[in-house]
Order: sequence, then C-alpha cells, then structure tokens
Amino acid sequence: MTEGQKTLIMNLRKEGYGYVRIAQRLEISENTVKSFCRRNKVAGKVDVTRTILPPVKGGKHFCLYCGEEVEQNPGRKEKKFCSDKCRNRWWNSHLDRVDRRANYEFVCLHCKKHFTAYGNANRKYCSHECYIANRFGGGTDD
Repeated sequence: MTEGQKTLIMNLRKEGYGYVRIAQRLEISENTVKSFCRRNKVAGKVDVTRTILPPVKGGKHFCLYCGEEVEQNPGRKEKKFCSDKCRNRWWNSHLDRVDRRANYEFVCLHCKKHFTAYGNANRKYCSHECYIANRFGGGTDD
C-alpha cells in the first residue's frame, strides 16, 4: 500500500466512508482497508447521540448501571457493564436508545386484525389465543 493510499484511507474514514466504499474506490481488498484502519486506530464518524461512554475516574472504569468497578481486559473492547444482569437492566431502562429496525406488519389469520411484531418476519397470529382458536377450533376442551 502506498503512502498516498494510506492518507486517502484516513481522510475518507474521517469523512464517514465505510471499509467497502474505500476499498472499491482504491481498488484494493476490503480486508486491507480494515486492517490498516484497525492497526492505526483510524475511526470513521461516530453518531455522538448513540454513543454510550462508561464513566472513567482515575483510569478505573465503572458500570453504567450499578457503578461497580469494571475490570478491563487489555487488547479487548472496553466493557461498559459489570455483568449481563446490569447490561439488561440498563438497556431496559433506556429503551429510547434502542435502535429497533426489525419491525414487521401483519394481518392476523384468525381475527384479521392488523398488528406489528419485532424481530419475527414469519408471524401469522396476533396472539396465542388467536393461534389456538384458528388451529384447534376455539380452544375449548371437549
């Protein structure tokens, strides 16, 4: 990789271009661009409103939820929570920061009501009751 390519990669990343676009523009491998950026800590633009930074005091990191000290592993991604329990509780109390992109709209096969579901593109019924009613004829034990 030439010095000109390295400079161009750094400039394009700062403008917000992704690895694939940069690789296509320079006609080099995407993995080459990615490796260069990671080795040289070249980051793209970051949406500051979605960034969650854990509190750091005196070089020590603390859990976003409970405030306990979080031990960091060198060479690994920075930990923001001390446990899965704290991570789940924090996200459940900050639902406004969840980026939900997998919302699907359906019409229930039983009651014909419109409904939306998150994360499942194959739903057929709006509720368990409609499923039982449609599948087993009303759900009553005869």
